[in-house]
Amino acid sequence: MSRNDELFESAKAYMPGGVNSPVRAFRGIDMSPRFAVEARGCRITDADGQDYIDYIGAYGPLILGHAHPSVVDAVRAAASRGLAFGVPTAVEIEMAKKVVALVPSVEKVRMVNSGTEATMSAVRLARAATGRDQIVKFEGCYHGHGDSFLIKAGSGALTLGIPDSPGVPASLASLTRVARFNDLDSVRTLFDQEPEQIAAIIIEPVAGNMGVVAPAPGFLRGLRELTSQHGSVLIFDEVMTGFRLGPGGAQELYGIQPDLTTLGKVIGGGLPVGAYGGKASLMEQVAPAGPVYQAGTLSGNPLAMAAGLAQIEVLEETNGWERLEERAARLEDGLAEILSETDAPLTINRVGSMLTLFFTERPVTDFDSATASDRKRHARFFRAMLHNGIHLPPSQFEALFVSLAHDNHDIDRTLEAVRKSLAAASEG
Repeated sequence: MSRNDELFESAKAYMPGGVNSPVRAFRGIDMSPRFAVEARGCRITDADGQDYIDYIGAYGPLILGHAHPSVVDAVRAAASRGLAFGVPTAVEIEMAKKVVALVPSVEKVRMVNSGTEATMSAVRLARAATGRDQIVKFEGCYHGHGDSFLIKAGSGALTLGIPDSPGVPASLASLTRVARFNDLDSVRTLFDQEPEQIAAIIIEPVAGNMGVVAPAPGFLRGLRELTSQHGSVLIFDEVMTGFRLGPGGAQELYGIQPDLTTLGKVIGGGLPVGAYGGKASLMEQVAPAGPVYQAGTLSGNPLAMAAGLAQIEVLEETNGWERLEERAARLEDGLAEILSETDAPLTINRVGSMLTLFFTERPVTDFDSATASDRKRHARFFRAMLHNGIHLPPSQFEALFVSLAHDNHDIDRTLEAVRKSLAAASEG
């Protein structure tokens, strides 16, 4: 038994499923997870001493790669002054200034501890500001494990929400409506049915949790127009895309300003963090300025603030976002060349440095087309890629992330592994 297997067996005795987050269990891949022991740049080493080129990158925040010296030095310096204080620190102001300066729609921001906290808080604020209870989310978009978000469409996107997890009260689930990503008509129908009941629309402007799915032309603008027309709040969940798709995230890329934005991952440089922000008129309703309560002992903790600022400063000083786009494009172009030489049923979706290889011939534009992918073939491909030294996200429905630590040699090695692994996946 490998050391990874031993650790997994031990973990299952003390943690549900042996993990602290479900996808890490590799259940969809039918193998034990690799337990990380260290990582540098774009390479990660597991408990058996095997090295891999890593495309998980902590699911997005590590734009500079693992253990970048500037980030590590910033965390070390912050830790030497104290890990947490329970009172304000100046570095929180610096991070808030940076967010307000870079994210087009944000005039004021509140730091929290995770993306889930950010989305839950944003929805509470939207409900308070509008005096309405219902929200609209989209099939395939994930906004954390808050009760309001663990809802599926049931028999159709226009039905009442039903709980997608035990423990979610049906009464709360009934306040969540589910629409189809890239389908404005499904959203219009919801507003037509209950024009004065919807507090907010929350959406990943670029979906990353059904694999990468870009918004269709006019889709985000249509949502902006609908929410403005009906007095609802438009929330962009940029936990994954914020600062990764550019300094202003997806809203800058597509030129659409939401009312509220949720952030996470990147603004902590790899440490736990989240944030929500938007128009000052909305954010001034948050306690202690206003009546909408939200708090957190470790919100804006100095380690996460220092790490996030260090990473953003490196990106700004080195044309990091431009270089990131070049590297991701090199990977996409190489994959497209490989696919042109094979009859494998595959579709590539990329937005910026986020990319998914779907095992389907159909264009992937929404949840239904994403879930048409061949998961068994993907699992075989994943295992073959791991054997060939490449660590991908262990799910067909996750994005892989390119970092500035992936140089041309790493990308070329990845493409070579893809050629070998596609053959193995086809053999079954």
